[in-house]
Amino acid sequence: MASPPLLLLQNIALTLGAKPLIEDAELSVSPGERLALVGRNGSGKSTLLRIAAGEIESDKGKRFFQPDASLRYLPQEPDLSGYATTLAYAEAGLAPTDDVYKAQYLLSELGLTGEEDPARLSGGEARRAALARVLAAEPDVLLLDEPTNHLDLPVIEWLEKHLAGLRSALVLISHDRRFLQNLTRATVWLDRGRTRRLEQGFGAFETWRDEVLEQEARDLQKLDRKIVEEEHWITHGVSARRKRNMRRVGELGELRQQRRDARGVQGGVKMEAAEGKVSGKLVIEAEGISKTYGERAIVTDFSTRILRGDRLGIIGANGAGKTTLIKMLIGELEPDAGHVRLGANLEVAALDQKRMQLRPEWTLKEALTGGSGDWVELNGAKKHVIGYMKDFLFAPEQARQPVTKLSGGERGRLALARALSMPSNLLVLDEPTNDLDLETLDILQEMLNDYPGTVIVVSHDRDFLDRTATSVIVSEGEGQWLEYAGGYSDMVAQRGYGVLAPGVAAPGSAGSGVAAPEARGKTSNGVSTLRTKNGSRKLSFKQKHALETLPKKMDENRALAARIRKELENPQLYARDPARFAKLSDALAKTEKDITRAEEEWLELEMLREEMEG
Repeated sequence: MASPPLLLLQNIALTLGAKPLIEDAELSVSPGERLALVGRNGSGKSTLLRIAAGEIESDKGKRFFQPDASLRYLPQEPDLSGYATTLAYAEAGLAPTDDVYKAQYLLSELGLTGEEDPARLSGGEARRAALARVLAAEPDVLLLDEPTNHLDLPVIEWLEKHLAGLRSALVLISHDRRFLQNLTRATVWLDRGRTRRLEQGFGAFETWRDEVLEQEARDLQKLDRKIVEEEHWITHGVSARRKRNMRRVGELGELRQQRRDARGVQGGVKMEAAEGKVSGKLVIEAEGISKTYGERAIVTDFSTRILRGDRLGIIGANGAGKTTLIKMLIGELEPDAGHVRLGANLEVAALDQKRMQLRPEWTLKEALTGGSGDWVELNGAKKHVIGYMKDFLFAPEQARQPVTKLSGGERGRLALARALSMPSNLLVLDEPTNDLDLETLDILQEMLNDYPGTVIVVSHDRDFLDRTATSVIVSEGEGQWLEYAGGYSDMVAQRGYGVLAPGVAAPGSAGSGVAAPEARGKTSNGVSTLRTKNGSRKLSFKQKHALETLPKKMDENRALAARIRKELENPQLYARDPARFAKLSDALAKTEKDITRAEEEWLELEMLREEMEG
């Protein structure tokens, strides 16, 4: 029997301005559920999440939340004003019964001390403080709106692992495909004001969405044909000339109204990069370049050759020096040692992470035209600025809207539109995925793959790097940078681990915590072992102990699960004691998860033991 929902939204509708934003939305969150909430920018995802959190009320519909359950909500732009330190802000989210030390622990895990002044935080630091606040309470329901925005890869991967280990139910809005794929088990699609639910995680969503839209298109074609047939009958039918069949006339009116009410899918972004002259075969050659600020080495003795058509990803934690490396590569910053040679006919178009090229005093039109005229020149052809705005989903009435009034997603699209309108044969994109929806990301990826020039991209989006990069340059710490063929996943496969936070030693290196006489090794199935001085492998003490004790632990958990199931099978339990029913359901889900985890661990260790004995 399914657990009753902790949070339930029914028939939610909300109108902002003159246009309905949400018309008929549903959201049901049961204990332990992992939901992705997806939809185009502007479809109302964040608004629906705010309604779920109780932050705003809908015009109609019902919101139900279990009275004895707890909920925490992470907004896209958290407000830390009114708090003296990040610790004070994080602790303010705790309930009286929560662990008061959890907030400090999470701040430390997220790279903050707790003593930071909230008024002086960067966007990424504010996001980490807000995450510590909502996670410290370990609520029954977590509503997270773009939790990975402005975070670097080490923090994103830490957050992913932390959320995977929580008992909380999750509702996630994110543009990070890999994050959604790894964490969600069901998907709610908010489209044209209404929600549809898929009982599978985000990994299955895009195929399902395309099938739904294709079926809609077929249904509309059938409706159009039926309207044409009915109109022909009204005009030319023999019986119609003698006496109108009013019932059939009424049905035609209903068909026409049905067609008018069928809201089409929001138009897609149309991206095209203005192409410059063809560059030389060699685009950039760097030999032994280094850069130091004070006593800190940012880049040390780095060399690379970038050829026309390469798609190069730059990967590293925040503060690793990615921007400094790019500036040296494109000739904006002189290295302390070594030299950079730029190829012939190089024309660079750049998109900076903070969108600094967008002046606050500009209107949207001025940003696209350079402050004068009504035309944008693209590949030798002039296009009216209103038409170019529509390609990036801006309405004509936004032409005179100040840049400061645009949302994060709109600023991202505007910055891209401006960068792509400049003739280039080298695109340098610093965090281009920030604030873009998934459909826009798809189009950006296609455009980059079709772009005839060379691309250098800085990104913390693992899926985006896998889809676009032909090689990646990764910070190894202490000014060392190494290049790997392929995208992010290829890099992880080659080096054995992902991106590390600054100051964290790589696995197996000095200072990583591995005892000096015995170095870490890996078997073919990925289980870490110890390698002795003479080179033979052996199980560690911890692995031997686990191999011996896991069978007993699994038997105990199976017996516990059986007792819980027997009590849940009582048909009167839910009506008599719903709180007890919910508690038992949670306990059963946790016990089954523990059994699965223990079985997998035991199987890996048993396979390892047999391999070593063989």
